[in-house]
This record gives sequence, structure tokens and C-alpha cells, in this order.
Amino acid sequence: MNDAAAAALADAFPERSVERLTGVGPSWNGANETVGVAFADGGRAFCKVAVDGDGTRIARELAVLRYLAAERPIAVPDVLAGDPDATVPYLVTAPAPGRELLDLWDELGEREGGEADRAALLRRVGATLATLHAERFETHGEIVGSDGRGGLALDPAPWPDVLLKTIERTREIGTSERLGHHYDAVVDCVEANRDRLRDAPAALLHGDVAMPNLFVVGAGTGRDREAEAGDGIAPIDWELAHVGDPARDLVRAEDQLLNGFDERGPERYAAALRAGYAECADGLPAGFAARRPIYEVVRMLGRSGFVDQWTTYVDEPMADLVDRAEAEMEARLEAV
Repeated sequence: MNDAAAAALADAFPERSVERLTGVGPSWNGANETVGVAFADGGRAFCKVAVDGDGTRIARELAVLRYLAAERPIAVPDVLAGDPDATVPYLVTAPAPGRELLDLWDELGEREGGEADRAALLRRVGATLATLHAERFETHGEIVGSDGRGGLALDPAPWPDVLLKTIERTREIGTSERLGHHYDAVVDCVEANRDRLRDAPAALLHGDVAMPNLFVVGAGTGRDREAEAGDGIAPIDWELAHVGDPARDLVRAEDQLLNGFDERGPERYAAALRAGYAECADGLPAGFAARRPIYEVVRMLGRSGFVDQWTTYVDEPMADLVDRAEAEMEARLEAV
């Protein structure tokens, strides 16, 4: 039994016995550890602990989950317990509603007509992002917790500065410094484009729209029937949430959901994601086309900072991946 998780669960549920802890798959964030929990009474949960002792991410995720659960139209897991100030900060949630998008995506790929079904799923993801981004704020900022009135407490700052802080966080959780100079290049790009970024809308962003973080709520894929009440996408893992430009979240979602190391996924899928967003929001985020190239540069850090992790998914020598990342970063910087 993981000692940190066991300590957190004993603090949160002193009268409940834990039968076992289970792994939840690989994570590229070494600062946290998440385990599945099977209680002796038959209950199930997930426990996330900040193994580095920094409760900032736990406080952020706890605040966002409670904010969204308060009658807002985004399905999220129920919070069972959480303490960002504990010796080992922790968050315990109920299982997410629905079925993991990644599992359904793989299953659909083996069916006749699966491409259309996959596109329908991506439209639902786009609509869910648009619904999330409808939560607007007067200022951009880092989420630091709850405000005590059911809202979110922000550390306000101009959007370029908030974006730079997210870049710092990426470096903190990154697993490789092999391409550390890419962080400097991205920071320089943001600084050089402050005027293009400054007037972006201020919306609630998820910040990590990857398939393992999305669960499909409702039966089927929605391709051949009308949407039903409760249909949608339930996101988990809100620790990177912040208030910023919705265009950044949409660019990141497309990249994480569809693209490879330096290859883009099928355009029909990207178009479905954007179409679902546009239908729900009456268009793409304001300034999407103008700011997209900047966010494409920022997204390269998802390769550069984790190039060692990518070697487990791309069957090529590290040196080749580094060369490809260098070329891709140069091309993206030129596109700005």
C-alpha cells in the first residue's frame, strides 16, 4: 500500500477500512501520484496525493471541482475529501461518471462506421469545452482556491503573464531537460507577442484535455440519434486549470487528442472537434486564428519537456526524437 495515499485515506476516512489500492496507469507528472481505492465496505474512490508536499495543485483542483459541481452544466466527479494543507496534500473523489473516452475510442476504431462515431464523440468534446469556456471572468489569473462564496479565488494577472506561469509549471513537472532551451524560446515568443495575447477573453480553462482525462456520459456516441439530457463529456484532473484564453484550451485539446510527436491527426477529426465547439458557442473563440500559432509553439513543450517519456510511445532512438523536436520547434516559431 502506497504510504502517502494510505496516510491521506486514514486522515480523510478514519472509520473506513481500505481493502486495496490499485494503479491507474502511467502519468507524466512526477509531482503527484493517483491510486484507485477499494474500501472494505464496497465503496470505490480515487486518491491523488502531492508527493512533493506542494498543496497548490490540490487546492486548485478542489476549488474547481466544487465550483463546477454547484449547478453548472459540466459533469465532474464528486469530491469525497480533500486537504491541500495536510502534510501530504490530498484529494479524494468518487469515480468519474460515464466511460473513459480512450476505451471507447479504441473500441470504435474496430467497428464498421467507427470513423463517423469517433467524429461524433469529438463534436461532444468540442461542445463540452465551449460550455466550460462560457464561464467568463473579469480578469485572467491563476486559480489559488475557493473564494468562500462558491466561486474561484484568483491571483489576477494579464493573460501573457498567466501563460508564462503555466510554462513555468510545465517545466516544474517536466521529466527531461534535454531540450531545456526550448522553454527559453517559448518564453521569448510569448514576450514578443504580448500585444496579440493581451486582449484575449478570460474563461475557465481545463488545461489538460487528454483522452484519459475525459469520460463519455450517456449511451452510444450520438451519431445517429438526438442528444439526450445528461449526454456530454465529464473531464477529470483539473489541477492545471486556470482563467485564460479559450483559444489556448482548444488548440491544446486538438493537439493532445489527435496529434503525435510531430505528426497531425486526421483533419476530419480536428474539424469535428471545432465544429462541436462552434455549434455550442456560436463560433470559435475570438481571435482563434490569430493566436493559434503562438499556442502551437507553447504546445511543443509537451514534447520537449517529456522527450524521455515519448520514447516509450515512439519506437525511435532518443537522438532522433531530439532532432525532430528541434526541427518542429523551429518550424512553429517561424509560423508565428
